[in-house]
Amino acid sequence: MNLVEQGEAFAAFWQERHLCTLSTARPGGPPHVVPVGATLDLASGIARVITSGTSYKARLIGPSGAQVALCQVDGRRWSTLEGRAVLRAEPEQVADAEHRYAARYKPPRPNPSRVVLEILVTRVLGNV
Repeated sequence: MNLVEQGEAFAAFWQERHLCTLSTARPGGPPHVVPVGATLDLASGIARVITSGTSYKARLIGPSGAQVALCQVDGRRWSTLEGRAVLRAEPEQVADAEHRYAARYKPPRPNPSRVVLEILVTRVLGNV
């Protein structure tokens, strides 16, 4: 999916500092929705969330990946990105995601068990 085609307002919204929610599916139960910081690479169509490898969201996505929804809201403006998330633990992938996170939010605290949830965006919803 070409996210550049979503326009300048969309790009700006995903660069502004907003907290997001990540929704994953629990086995046989309700959705698991948690607050996260996220970054979006428009050129590659990949959203990234850093987290601990032992977190419940990381375990739900697991080694085979899972469908997720990443949403952010600011007043009446909102955007949801849907796609397949995969876990990445390679040091260079984690360092890249930490750098992106620091640019949007602030430097993350040290976490030796950090992983990256990479979401290949397949659908965009919202009004920005």
